[in-house]
Amino acid sequence: MKTWMISGALALIFLLALTGLFFFVVTRGALLVRGLLSVSNSDKSHVYPIYSNMRLIKLVDFQPIISAILLFQYHRLLSKIVSELKQLDLRNKKVLITSCAFGNVIPQVVKTVVQAGAERVLIADIIHNELVHAKSKLGNFLGKVDFIEENATAMKLGDGVVDANVMFFLLHELPHHLKRQALSEAGRMLKPGGKLFLAEFHRPELWLLRALSWTYFKVFEPLGLALWDTCDPLGCLENMGGWTCERTTYFFGNFQIITATKQ
Repeated sequence: MKTWMISGALALIFLLALTGLFFFVVTRGALLVRGLLSVSNSDKSHVYPIYSNMRLIKLVDFQPIISAILLFQYHRLLSKIVSELKQLDLRNKKVLITSCAFGNVIPQVVKTVVQAGAERVLIADIIHNELVHAKSKLGNFLGKVDFIEENATAMKLGDGVVDANVMFFLLHELPHHLKRQALSEAGRMLKPGGKLFLAEFHRPELWLLRALSWTYFKVFEPLGLALWDTCDPLGCLENMGGWTCERTTYFFGNFQIITATKQ
């Protein structure tokens, strides 16, 4: 094998290892250190630095990077949600976005619902810097948006105040007992007939992809594995009662969109 090919392969391996180390340090690694040092037991103690430090937020929130993390399915998942929102009558109604996900989901959802006639869009996140960063993406739509610094598992919004709620890759980062609380809160704030759009990871169908996903979660985000069984969001919603749910999976079952209608 030619020397340049060997050098290229080694350089690629080094780059991938460095990238993996970076993401480990700013995700699970940071939580392990917090646990060892017994630092903070607040509502924000489960939040990775990558979602709270503004420098890290700006460094990582780059669409190609986010798309790659989701195996280039980001556009398909977002398109499904946007398509469903366009079918709703949102004139003079309120829409909630629970958690400031990376990528262009927030500007795309806000644009869609405002053009559909929504009166207000509420964006809620427990981290102030996430709200500041989300605000920077919205340009001319800011006049229609309220930013709320609140915990998705204990919101201060009243019962039945929104007609749609978008939750984009939040559950897998929450401790298991808080996953159900977040879903319960999502339902409480929806009006009867309101829609919850939930994008998340799902148990892959192919054994190789399942093994790779299991390894990813074990190393970086172990709280996400519960979505495969004990905290399957569709099962959680059905067990709560009062929901009509539909699930669509993507990329050999690795991702899912759940559309849940409050009865």
